[in-house]
Amino acid sequence: MKTAKLIIGIISIVLCVLVLFQSCAAGIGNALSDNGENSGFAGMVVAIFMLISGIVGITTRNSKGGGITAGVIFALAGLIGVCNYGSYSDLLIWSILCFIFAAVFILGSIKMKKAQKSDK
Repeated sequence: MKTAKLIIGIISIVLCVLVLFQSCAAGIGNALSDNGENSGFAGMVVAIFMLISGIVGITTRNSKGGGITAGVIFALAGLIGVCNYGSYSDLLIWSILCFIFAAVFILGSIKMKKAQKSDK
């Protein structure tokens, strides 16, 4: 599971750049069309949360608490994206991906706890 956490952390850091650029374009589109949506800003928040949780996931892949922390941050990013996707429909895809990453980190941490208890 440590390898999966490392890979997901790297993927989320790389995807952060893509989500950030898309969010900037969506934010400019929202501002120019004056439609009152905030999906561009929500996408930027999701991208920043993806970056933070990717870094936390990589640096703490051997600990239980770090995996849960990264999972909670991924879940928050997914929740923010699902609630605000509007005209920026790609944000829904990134949010679902954040929920999947959150599940992997949280379930991996729970599995790590059980594995350590059985070793004692």
